Amino acid sequence: MRGSSRKSPAALPSSEARFAGAAAKSASNRQWAAPAAPHLMEQVWHDLLFAHWTVPVATLRPLVPRELELDTREGAAWVAVTPFRMTGVRWRGLPPVPGASAFPELNVRTYVRAGGKPGVWFFSLDAGNPLAVAAARLFLALPYHWATMRTEPFGAGFSYSSERRSEGRAPVVFRAWYEPEPHVFTAVPGTLEHWLVERYCLYTVRSGTVDRVEIDHEPWPLQRARARIERNDVAAAAGIGLSGESPDLLHFARRLDVRIWGPQPAAG
Repeated sequence: MRGSSRKSPAALPSSEARFAGAAAKSASNRQWAAPAAPHLMEQVWHDLLFAHWTVPVATLRPLVPRELELDTREGAAWVAVTPFRMTGVRWRGLPPVPGASAFPELNVRTYVRAGGKPGVWFFSLDAGNPLAVAAARLFLALPYHWATMRTEPFGAGFSYSSERRSEGRAPVVFRAWYEPEPHVFTAVPGTLEHWLVERYCLYTVRSGTVDRVEIDHEPWPLQRARARIERNDVAAAAGIGLSGESPDLLHFARRLDVRIWGPQPAAG
């Protein structure tokens, strides 16, 4: 059609081209270069809330494997509860995984170091797709749980609910509403926001061996946020007592394209 601005399929950027652009933007933001080897997976994260609380080091240290250094800021540890939804889950070079490419996810995380590299430690990851849960447990050794989950637009923001059920245990429930403020920004190096979110790996520990899973993406497009958390069992289920229901810090991110590498020994 004459004058149409819609791109033809051939003109749309491939994932390789998209990630090449993201790598160029992230290079100056990372403390070390992304791996030269091809990545393993691709994902797109949408409508993510970072709800952060400060937690005493003495509370968190026993809950994190001793092989990892607990990363702190001005003497305090931080825990985040992060609801979002995921799409475009695929192995590199392949189409999205049938039946497991789009689903909500809810994480509980803190911040650690190994080999001098700051990263993320996950206490739990709830996902609304049992195939994705099984694959992540098998290939990434992450503590995923299947949960009944729902997220949808609500007013200017989003409503989010998750319920993890295990036989013989009480349900683990999370229910919240959140919305972003308009202004989008990237965190400035040296700030608390940058320290919290600009982390380009996660860690797993199996039989005393620390593995590092590298990730890469553009700098987080952050927006300050408001939230009403009606029920939050997920931190308590991991043994973490949060000081009050209201987070100390709230941020939102609309979309982030992410590539992920396979686990490698952190000593390497």
